[in-house]
Amino acid sequence: MRPKARLLAPLILAALPAFAPALTQAQEATGPKPPCGGDFGAWVDGVKAEATALGHAPETVDAFFSGIRTDPAVLKADRAQGVFQRDFVDFSRRLISENRIANGRANAERYDATFDRIEAEYGVPRGVLLAFWAFETDYGAVQGDFNTADALATLAHDCRRPELFRPQLIAAIELYAKGGLDPASTTGAWAGEIGQVQMLPEDILVNGVDGDGDGRVDLKNSPRDALLSGGKMLAHLGWRANEPWLQEIVVPEGLDWSQTGLDTQKPVSEWQALGIAGRSGDLGRADLPASVLLPMGKDGPAFLAYPNFRVYFEWNQSLVYVTTAAYFANRLSGAPVYDAGNAAPGLSGNEMVRLQEKLQARGYDVGGADGILGEMTRQAVQAEQQRLGMPADAWPTPALLGAL
Repeated sequence: MRPKARLLAPLILAALPAFAPALTQAQEATGPKPPCGGDFGAWVDGVKAEATALGHAPETVDAFFSGIRTDPAVLKADRAQGVFQRDFVDFSRRLISENRIANGRANAERYDATFDRIEAEYGVPRGVLLAFWAFETDYGAVQGDFNTADALATLAHDCRRPELFRPQLIAAIELYAKGGLDPASTTGAWAGEIGQVQMLPEDILVNGVDGDGDGRVDLKNSPRDALLSGGKMLAHLGWRANEPWLQEIVVPEGLDWSQTGLDTQKPVSEWQALGIAGRSGDLGRADLPASVLLPMGKDGPAFLAYPNFRVYFEWNQSLVYVTTAAYFANRLSGAPVYDAGNAAPGLSGNEMVRLQEKLQARGYDVGGADGILGEMTRQAVQAEQQRLGMPADAWPTPALLGAL
C-alpha cells in the first residue's frame, strides 16, 4: 500500500501517519474473504489448523503463536489515512528534503559496488532504490517498532483486508521456521513489513538476498541484503532494465486533456507529434508506450509515465506516493526540481468525500468515498469534466463540485 502490500512505516515523516499497505492486482481480485473476526483465540486455532495442513510442524506453529496478541495501535494506524489526501506538490515537498537528497547521494557513494551489482543483475537503477530506502525508513534509521507477528495477526483477524494479511501471517510462520523471524522480538512497520526497505514475509521468502555473504538474509541490519532484496523484488514485479520510469515534460496549451491519465497510452513518438517535450533531456525511446500524468491538472506539474512507472503500484497503491517516489528517484539521478506550475485550488478532504459521493450516485466506481484522489476517482472526474465541457484533466476543483 501493495496494500498492495508494501507500506510506508510511520518513519516517513514524523508528521505523517503510516501508509496503507499496497496489494497486487491479483490479490485485490481474490474471491471470498478468509475467516476473520470473532473470538481471537478461536480464530488463532483456525490459523494453526491451516498452517499445519500446509505442512508446518505443529510444535513450530504452537511456538509461533504462543505469545501472539492483538494490537489496537495497529488498527489505529491502519485507519489513519489522512496523509493520502494531500496533493502532489504538498506531499512531495514534505517528503523530499535537502537532507534526504544529501544522504541519498552519500549512500549512493558508500554502497556504489552494491548498486552496480543490482543494476547488473536486476536492471534497477540506484536512484529508484535510494528513493524507496529514503521514504520507507530514512535509509534504515527508522524501521518501525511494532511487533511483526502481532501486527500481522491483528490485521489478518480484522475483517477489512484478511485476504491480504492471512497469507502473510502464514508466510511469517515459514520465515520463523527458517530462522528469519522471531515472533517475540522481530519488529517493523504497523502492517507487518520488516527491514530497511520494508518487505512483507512472502516477499522476503521469495526475494530475500544475502548481499553481504554472511550466510543469512538480514534486512534489518544489512543495507546490502536489504538493497539487493529490494532490487530483486522490483525485477520480480516486472521492472524493465534500461528504460525510464517517469520524466518531467512540457505540455502544449492546446493538448486534448481527455487523452491524459494513466488509462491512456501512446507511443512516445505520438506524444512528441502532439507537442510533448522533455523539460530537461530527451524523451524515452520513440516506440515506448507512455501516459501523460498531470497529478494536479493541466496547470500543475506534468510528467510522462513509462511502463516502469506502473511497477511502482506493485510497491504501494497510493498515486501521490508512487509519483513522489518516482520523481525523487529522478532527483537522486540528477534531475532538476519540477516546475510546480500554478494549479487551480483542489478540494479539502471533506469536499473530496462529497465529490466521491456525487460520483457514486452517478454510477461511478471510485473505490469508496474516502477523501483520497486515487486513479478511479480521477477517471470518474475526467469523464464528468468531459460531459460538462470542462478541461478534462482529471483534477477535481470546487467548480466541478459545484457543477455536480
